[in-house]
This record gives sequence, C-alpha cells and structure tokens, in this order.
Amino acid sequence: MSALPFQRLVLYDAAELEAVVADMARRVAGLVLGRSDIVLVGIRRRGVPLAGRLRERLVRDFGLPEPLLVELDIKRYADDLTLLYPETRLTEHATAPAPDLAGCTVIVVDDVIYQGHSLLRAVEHLARLQPAEIRTVVLADRGAARLPVRADVTGVRLDVAPDDILECHVPPYEPDFAIELVRHGRVSRPAA
Repeated sequence: MSALPFQRLVLYDAAELEAVVADMARRVAGLVLGRSDIVLVGIRRRGVPLAGRLRERLVRDFGLPEPLLVELDIKRYADDLTLLYPETRLTEHATAPAPDLAGCTVIVVDDVIYQGHSLLRAVEHLARLQPAEIRTVVLADRGAARLPVRADVTGVRLDVAPDDILECHVPPYEPDFAIELVRHGRVSRPAA
C-alpha cells in the first residue's frame, strides 16, 4: 500500500506576515504603554526570531525602550502530533543567566498555539520569577487549545483539521517568512 499524497498550501507569504507582525506590535504596544521594564521571552525555536521582529517594531514604530530578549526552551509535541517527550521539559537558554523578572512586564512569544502545553508551561515557569504581569503573543492560533490558555495577542487564527500540519516558516530557520498548511491526502468516498 502506498502512502497517500499530501498537499502544501501557502496561507500567508512574507509580505502578508509583515503586515500581521506590524499589527501584533501595535497591539502589544497598547498592552505595555507607559512601561519601561519590558522583557520579551521567545520560546525556542521560532518564537525567538518572532520576538526579535516584535522588539524591532516596538522600538522603531512606537518608541519603546529596547526590551531585553530572553530565550526559553520548551519540549513537548511537534505539530505533526508525534509525541517527542512524554513530559514537558523547560529550560532557559544556557548562554545567558536567568534575568531578574521581579516587577517586569513579560511578553511570551511563540509561533503556534495548538493544544496549549508549551504556553502553559512557559507561563507557569515565568510566574515563579514574580513579574508584575505576563502577556502572551502567538503568530498563529490553531483554535484547538485543550488547556485554559489563550494568547493576549494573536496574529492569525487558523482552524485546520486535526491531522493537517500548520508550519510557520521563520528566518533564520527557513529562508522565507510564511505560514504553510500541509494537508495529508484523504480517501474520498463516492456520493451515495
């Protein structure tokens, strides 16, 4: 038996996503207006360069002081639903010491929220560091969270079938900034 074919669709290209990120930055700026103690926490991998893009826009477009950017490693599930780690593992990036977040406004940035495991673990971990507030930002929300987690700022909401894969391509990990849908082949039944 041969594998079913799959289809790859570009849902958002680089130009469209730049407009999405600009709007996300506008909404984040509204959340942190008047604050100077902002820390962006990018969830590795793709949340880190997304946080960098937001930081650039917050400084350039809204005159905010340049926020500290912290990387957080969280391992749970891949978007293809293959279990990678039975338990969520979370570590701060080893190249920098853990920052003092007490009293800060923390903005957690990730590429996709699916079931909510990664974002929940990040918020739980960061809450122990006693920031004044924690806000969450995602580029894409699949609309399938099973945990009581939501993003304060969402770039796009994409309700896709459970067996489809949503891929966020973010430089430097991929050459082009894009969101693609990988749709697995389905056997169609003849009409009755």
